[in-house]
Formats: sequence, structure tokens, C-alpha cells
Amino acid sequence: MRMRIKGTTDVAGESGFAIKPMDQFEVKALFGGDVSWYTPTNVTLWMALTVLAASALMIYGARGRALVPSRGQSAAEMAYGFVYKMVEDVAGKDAVRFFPYVFTLFMFVLFANLLGLIPFAFTTTSHIAVTAVLAFTVFFSVTVLGFILHGTKFLGLFWVSSAPLALRPILAVIELISYFARPVSHSIRLAGAMMAGHAVVKVFAGFAGALGIFFFAPILAVTAFYALELLVAVIQAYVFTILTCVYLKDALHPSH
Repeated sequence: MRMRIKGTTDVAGESGFAIKPMDQFEVKALFGGDVSWYTPTNVTLWMALTVLAASALMIYGARGRALVPSRGQSAAEMAYGFVYKMVEDVAGKDAVRFFPYVFTLFMFVLFANLLGLIPFAFTTTSHIAVTAVLAFTVFFSVTVLGFILHGTKFLGLFWVSSAPLALRPILAVIELISYFARPVSHSIRLAGAMMAGHAVVKVFAGFAGALGIFFFAPILAVTAFYALELLVAVIQAYVFTILTCVYLKDALHPSH
């Protein structure tokens, strides 16, 4: 998207001001040079900061175990209890043994989303490469778990025994396609939501800078979208985690 204002110059040398909302998602080497698989990048940095922030909350926030909790302890206990209840309610009591894995996913996605709201930060969950790794890890984990626990009976997940016999093969094909589409939708939903929201905020911020004395309306819009993005950051972490619990439930109880 481009806007041109008299007296300025864009990258092409023409008169104008260019708003480039997608530049914020560019992967850059931290120490210059080309980006390779082994190169430390801004993605590496903000993923490390995400792990450190989540660890700081859970380790240092809850280390006191006071009867009258501090803010950090309250936040840690609230997150712990929220995810524990989610796992128990959605996937069942027998899924509680997998709570550490689900909780780790939730905290990573939540803090990655929230840290991405800091000005000039990098939102790692806006990249499909990151969310796809998380989603495919969940997919392969629950699939392997399903076969380990149930053997070939896990295939009962695709056989709708309550449907008429003539429809069961058709429904089995649909269920199979739906199952293998899970990691795609799981990853794209998170990356798409984070990328779209940040791009909109960048566009309105560009309008604020471009309109001069009439910057009030774009700034109000940026403030509103920023608040919405904060809500989306939390909701997307919740959605990613609850879908993980649903898939875990299918692995533990595969029959229709």
C-alpha cells in the first residue's frame, strides 16, 4: 500500500511517502550478512526473549508461594489453573498427564503474541514457519500417541459408526481429509491473525504520520486497534491451546 505526500521521496525516487506494513515481518540477520539456517536473526532473538519472559513469570513470579500472592504469583497461578482446567474439561482427566506440554505451548504462544505488541518488536507467531512447527508437532504427537495407546483401533476416529452404512466410506474420506488438514488450519489461523492485525496497526500509524495536523483520527484508530490486538493476542493463544486439547482428546478417545 502506498501514499504519496508532496515533498517526500519513496524508495523508487518518486515524490511520495510509502507505507509498507509488511516490512515489519522481514527476517533479518542480527549481525548483518545473508540469512541462513544457522544465522541468528530477529526471529531467534524474540523467540529467546519469549522463553525467558514465560520462564521468568513461572519461576520467579511463583517462587515465594505466599498465602497473599504478589501480582506475579497471581498471574502465574491464574495461567496454570486456567490451562489445567481447560485440559481437564476438554480432553478429560486422563489427559492431565500431558498438561506440561499443553501449558508450555500456551505460554509460548501467549508471550510471543504479547511481546510482538511492543513497539519495534518482532512478532514470531506472525511467521508460518514458526506456527507450522508448533502445529505439526502437535499433529504428529497426538497421531503417534493415538497409535501407541490404541493401535489400529485409532483408525476408528475416521469411521463414523453411527452413520448409515452406505455413507460411512464417504464420511471416512471426509474425516481423513479433515484430519490431515488440521495442522494447516492450526498454523495458518494463528499466523494470519497476528500478521493481519499488525499490518492494520502499521497502516493507521502511517496515516497518522502522513496527515499532519489531522493526525487525531488515525491515532484514535491505532489506539482502538492496539487494544483489539491485545485481545486477539490472548484469544489466539487460547484458540491454539484449546484446539490442541481437542486433538489430544481424539488421540485418547478415538471412537465416534
